[in-house]
Amino acid sequence: MAENSEGVPHSENVQDLAGVVQNLLQQMQDKFHTMSDQILGRMDEMSNRLDDLEKNVGELMHQAGVEEPSVATEKQS
Repeated sequence: MAENSEGVPHSENVQDLAGVVQNLLQQMQDKFHTMSDQILGRMDEMSNRLDDLEKNVGELMHQAGVEEPSVATEKQS
């Protein structure tokens, strides 16, 4: 087997490098997954808050006699 200038076989260097790269990719994938979950959770929360806001605005408009409640407000009631 061929050796490099340090006397370490090339295949061992390649295996070490492959292990380091694999570990780095796994860490990046884990972080990406965590961030994706956080983003999706925040988007769901924002969607719920917007739905509540739309419902409240529709109810206020209805109480003020400005316009009939929207379809979305009627569905949620």
